[in-house]
Amino acid sequence: MPKPIWVVGGGLAGSEAAWQIANAGREVILYEMRPLRNTPAHTSSFLAELVCSNSLKANNLENASGLLKEELRRLDSLLMAVAEETKVPAGGALAVDRQRFAQGVTTRINQHPRIKVIRAEVTSIPPDQPAVIASGPLTSPLFSAWLQELFGEEYFYFYDAVAPIVTRESLDREGIFAASRYGRGEAEYLNCPFNEEEYTRFWENLVTAETHQSHLGAAEKRYFEGCMPVEVLAARGKDTLRFGPLKPVGLIDPATGKQPYAVVQLRPENKERTLYNLVGFQTNLRWGEQARVFRLIPGLSRAEFVRYGVMHRNSFINSPKLLDLSLQWKGGRPLFFAGQLIGVEGYVESTAAGWVAGKNILRQQEGKPPLIFPRETAIGALINHIINAEIRHFQPMNINFGLFPPLKEKIKGKLKKNRAIADRALITLENFIVETLN
Repeated sequence: MPKPIWVVGGGLAGSEAAWQIANAGREVILYEMRPLRNTPAHTSSFLAELVCSNSLKANNLENASGLLKEELRRLDSLLMAVAEETKVPAGGALAVDRQRFAQGVTTRINQHPRIKVIRAEVTSIPPDQPAVIASGPLTSPLFSAWLQELFGEEYFYFYDAVAPIVTRESLDREGIFAASRYGRGEAEYLNCPFNEEEYTRFWENLVTAETHQSHLGAAEKRYFEGCMPVEVLAARGKDTLRFGPLKPVGLIDPATGKQPYAVVQLRPENKERTLYNLVGFQTNLRWGEQARVFRLIPGLSRAEFVRYGVMHRNSFINSPKLLDLSLQWKGGRPLFFAGQLIGVEGYVESTAAGWVAGKNILRQQEGKPPLIFPRETAIGALINHIINAEIRHFQPMNINFGLFPPLKEKIKGKLKKNRAIADRALITLENFIVETLN
């Protein structure tokens, strides 16, 4: 009787890996340290808790994130199935009711006959124990120390930020309009339009607001560009936000019939649409400063904040040096890694890495060759980048079309080109499934 496979970490990657392993007939022990040991970002004991946003990003195939979701659906991903069951309106994006999503994943995992969930902190793994390590960017200090000793080198790291959430009933709806950019989707975003004077006042207060400093040494302020604190972006120049998260393109204010000077978008956090997330407003401002500055946003003058933005340290390993394309450690032990710990950034990206690690540890245990996804697929493009990135300057990465091999033919127009890359990816994936998984 083969020993159960360990999965360390009950986040998105760990939950997906455990599910894929168990569904293939192998016993799994899933270790999750919460609630016995909490993290600075999590608020519940549910598996697969979403801590930064409730959005899994774009859902259309002209977007690389939408393509990655479609690939995972075709691979029978647990998390994509639960996301569909718990989705909330979000225009062209796939957003979920985060509590129902986490509850749904937790229930499925707990009810699986071949998965045993143990609430305990893992501090080391026995030499002959096969395991998927998906302990996440907030890996505990003791387990981090063991990994450092195992690898014989330091972690890289960055700081990640979480956006605040406000209640719908506290919003001033007179100055806010509902619309999705370019009229796509169900117009479920609420848009707070600035004129030039309002924006200037907001920007001046934002760049002079007080931030949390006690745990951020000057030498350690390295931010991931895909989750940059709004005040850091603002400090780069007065118009940086207007060409970034506050860009007004594709939106018309019905009160004026014109495009606003800048726009803050609010995205529903739950199906009841009683809570809204400030899109792109990850922040390290002090809580009192958040209330003061963000209430300068049109429509938010009386906003009730049910969660303020927070900052926490996120760790990730030097994957190009440590892992191969199957996500196995090159050190020879049956250890596979997945999720944000390997340097993929994003919910769906973490899920994909969990799927790959789960499938490949099974194949390694069965003496089969690993699954190496073609670079033409979104999963293959992402994993290939993570494993073959430049070792000295390795940084986390989201899925994007810049990671894919170029098309053989030239196609004019960004959306047409992206769709052609997506069509090629899905055809390649179907052939890969037939050749390797069936």
